[in-house]
Amino acid sequence: MPFYSSGDEDIRSVTSRKSQFTQHSIGSSSGSRSGSGTTAPRQDVSFPTVGKQEEANVLRARCLVALILLLAVTGVATAANLLVKQQERSDFEHQFEAYATQFVTVARSRANQFSDALDSFASSVGAHAAAEQALLNTSWPFHTIPEWSVQAQKLLQLAGTDDLAVAVAHIVQEDEREQWNSYSAQHTPLWYQESVDHEGYTEYTAQELYVSKTIPFLHFYDPENGFLPSPVRRPGEVLAIYQGYPMGLAPGIPLAATNLDLLQASQQTEELYRITKITRRPNIGFTRIPIDFEATIPGSQIIQPIFDGADTEADDRKICALIVLRLPWLGYFKNALTKGEDGIVVVLESACPKLVEEVLSSAREDLTESDRNIVTFQVDGPNAVLLGDSDLHDSKYDALVVSEVFIDLGIDPSQLPEGTCVPTLRLHVYPTAELEASFQTDKSIIYTVVVVVIFVFTSLVFLLYDFSVGRRQRTVMDRIAKQDRIVSDVFPTAIRDRLYENQAKNMRNENGAEEDDGPLGLDENFYGRSCTVGSAPLADLFPSVTVTFADLVGFTAWSSAREPHQVFILLETIYGAFDKLAYRHGIFKVETVGDCYVAAAGLPEPTDDHAVVACRFAKDCLKKMKDVTLKLEVSLGPDTSDLDLRTGIHR
Repeated sequence: MPFYSSGDEDIRSVTSRKSQFTQHSIGSSSGSRSGSGTTAPRQDVSFPTVGKQEEANVLRARCLVALILLLAVTGVATAANLLVKQQERSDFEHQFEAYATQFVTVARSRANQFSDALDSFASSVGAHAAAEQALLNTSWPFHTIPEWSVQAQKLLQLAGTDDLAVAVAHIVQEDEREQWNSYSAQHTPLWYQESVDHEGYTEYTAQELYVSKTIPFLHFYDPENGFLPSPVRRPGEVLAIYQGYPMGLAPGIPLAATNLDLLQASQQTEELYRITKITRRPNIGFTRIPIDFEATIPGSQIIQPIFDGADTEADDRKICALIVLRLPWLGYFKNALTKGEDGIVVVLESACPKLVEEVLSSAREDLTESDRNIVTFQVDGPNAVLLGDSDLHDSKYDALVVSEVFIDLGIDPSQLPEGTCVPTLRLHVYPTAELEASFQTDKSIIYTVVVVVIFVFTSLVFLLYDFSVGRRQRTVMDRIAKQDRIVSDVFPTAIRDRLYENQAKNMRNENGAEEDDGPLGLDENFYGRSCTVGSAPLADLFPSVTVTFADLVGFTAWSSAREPHQVFILLETIYGAFDKLAYRHGIFKVETVGDCYVAAAGLPEPTDDHAVVACRFAKDCLKKMKDVTLKLEVSLGPDTSDLDLRTGIHR
């Protein structure tokens, strides 16, 4: 016979419906129409595929969020750390640049100021000598600068250091040597007295100083004679030191080296003098200055020419004397910065190497090595420390160097013989590791910790939220699983899947539409009707099936004498047993109506022997009825075993 199998479109509310067909029955039916309590599991029902996919998607989303958070905190922490360190590095570089610029500015300003003062002093000395010459009919080299100590002290104060020594060296021609010795012996005690009065010496008189500490003739220190003073006998001019300031250089050293021939005392002075005679400009040389017989310090020797006559612009002026200064750089670089401006290294470099060490220095074997033209200092605020006679800066700061010309005398190299070095001093300023360390703080660590703490807090909030959502999701999925099992028990798998598909389609079609809950506040699905107009019903045609009916004989009389729960136990037990038999035989349970059990063979999977299967099922139901009623007789009453079953089969 043809048979239509249909499924309700709403999986939330399953209602019983009767198939309309011709019924062949044995006996009569009794009882009211009602749905059965339990159905047999006709197929293994697993968790819904959609639910499993959603769980997998949620798990992937969790992993993705955790990965994003981890990458975010790593990136943000790294960026914060790098930004803080970059800012600290930038602050360090800007501060160093400010220190270096200030140092170079102060050093050059002092040099320019002192150069101008030295030039003015030389001009004033030349003018005074010209006036004296006109008045007293004197000439160079027989000239004494009046108030020498006062003028020299004022000059040295402009250099910004107290460690300077200055002297005036007169150019004495060969035929003037004897006359010079007489002039020096006569006038040296006079200017000594002025210096004694000015500087406040009390232990010696001027005459005692002259007798005990002055060599009264032109001389040099002869290395072949144990560095004892020897008279100058070489031909040519002599560059004789005359007036000097301060008076006392060191114990045992002749006062101001009066009458010392600088041309024989120092090859460097001879070279500087040679260049000055050509360029007629000041000159500077890099040298070491003796403190005493045991120590020297790096410095420079500066010579400033003194011209004959008051006309400072005349090109034919004669150089009559030199102002000779010995400037120790250690004292010069002090007080270039203020307190707290610490941590720079200054490399002073001369464009020309020193020729030889000073005569007084050459007495020490350790100072007779090859000359060096670079010296390094560390400057911390107003203090300066000598690091050594080479470039000793930290090479990792090479890119930060501030390099400036310190002293440029403006000498034209074309005026000099080929191979002559043009004296120029340069300053190279570098930062120290201590200065950089002063800008390295714990901010980078603090910011990193803050970012990590925020990440941990965010992760905890995320985990808490995920736990809450997961618990709600599990509750929803449990309900869906239970509904799926109910639907799977009622409908075949194919029908169940189609119900799911239609339900999802209907929900998409109805999304956003206003729903009418009806007069009682119940939606249309409550009544088992689809809310979608024009949707096709779930119905399949099975042209060849066998329907089995099973009816309880005597149920009406038996149930009228029983409590409702006893009736329910009876039907539940019998129909449960029939469901198991149906599952074993591959029978599709259609419905239960009161005490009537309806099943069909040959659907939802068509079979050729559906009639045979139905007969076997009916036979087993009759046998199972007897077994069940006998077992229930104890709990439901003695007449329970009198109940019987009649079956009918329609093909």
